[in-house]
Amino acid sequence: MKPVADATPKVTKSEREWRDELTPAEYHVLREAGTEPAWTGEYVDTKTVGVYQCRACGAELFRSETKFDSHCGWPSFFSPLAEDRVILREDRSLGMVRTEVLCATCHSHLGHVFEGEGYPTPTDQRYCINSISLTLVSESDQG
Repeated sequence: MKPVADATPKVTKSEREWRDELTPAEYHVLREAGTEPAWTGEYVDTKTVGVYQCRACGAELFRSETKFDSHCGWPSFFSPLAEDRVILREDRSLGMVRTEVLCATCHSHLGHVFEGEGYPTPTDQRYCINSISLTLVSESDQG
């Protein structure tokens, strides 16, 4: 897994517009690369079938079929909907090297991806994503 270069976001808004559209907690995670506390997000244990969208712009990011129980305190996925749906970039913010996951459409912070942890998934990757960065559209709501 190699971080990819940032492209220009397809959805651009001023910081004022983002603040007006998002709650303070959503803004902190999505626009300031914050993290919600472990085990507090609404999708940690969700088994609902559907598509997870970016809460900031509505881009489809992950499918429920790739969600798995990692017992880490945040929703985990072994793969995004498609590789072009997310941007990966190096994150050295906590004194260690991690790979940050951004929405490719609006460049909002989603979480981080880890690999080589030994989870029995097809990719051996764990996209550890903040619930507050996502909106789940259930299969029944998709029509």
